[in-house]
Parts: sequence; structure tokens; C-alpha cells
Amino acid sequence: MLFPFGEEKLDRPGDLPALVLAYAGDAVYELAVRSHLVRSGLVKVRRLHDEAVKYVNAGAQARVLRALEGRLTEEESQIVRRGRNAKPPHTPRGADVIEYRHSTAFESLVGYLYLKGDWARLTEILALAGAVAGEKAKADHQ
Repeated sequence: MLFPFGEEKLDRPGDLPALVLAYAGDAVYELAVRSHLVRSGLVKVRRLHDEAVKYVNAGAQARVLRALEGRLTEEESQIVRRGRNAKPPHTPRGADVIEYRHSTAFESLVGYLYLKGDWARLTEILALAGAVAGEKAKADHQ
């Protein structure tokens, strides 16, 4: 099945390489942000994109990871460490290496929780991410 949302999970997602977890986590987080913005009533595509970028960027995701410090299980902390230490093939323009590594760590965590099928914990992490990234987005408007 192409879209196994909530139906299938991997038995051992922690065995996957950190960058594979980050690849999945990037998509999950992006979809969560886009869904949130559409549900908020935004209907102009340019505005949707501009708002999404405030949530889905290395700096915002690094801030979310810092906010998660002390709230992660040992298993989640291990996934985050692996994601932070992974060697991505490139660093995007506009992000320093440390921010990008923390962003990758956050994406690894999201991908891990998604592939594990831990919907309750994923929802909790995404809610915190939305609050942290949303605070910065609101501050940028003022």
C-alpha cells in the first residue's frame, strides 16, 4: 500500500540508518506543518509556503530539539544522538552545520516515531514542535 498512515509500522525502525529516519521524518513534519496551516484557514499558496518555511527550517527545528531536552526517553535520546552525528551529504544554504545537525536529529526522531507507529508520542512531539516554532513565527510578525 502506498499510504500506510496508521496501518503499518516497522518492527525495528531503530535499526535503520539515522539519515533514513531523517528522510522519513522530514516528510512527516512537513506534512504536519502544512496540514496545520491549511486547517488554520490560510488559502493563498504563497502565504502557506511563507508560513511553512518558518516552521520547517534548520533553525526552527534546532530550537524544537533544544526544547525537547530532558523530555526524551533513553531510546529517543539515542535516536537523536545518531541523527545529530550522522554525516549528511550536504549542508543547505542559510544554515550553519550545528543547526543543520540538530535539525537532522529532530527529523530522525520524528521519522523513528512515525515508522515505529507510536502515534501518541509523535503527536506529543509534533504539538511541542508546533508551539516552539509557532512562537518564533508569531514573534517574526510583530
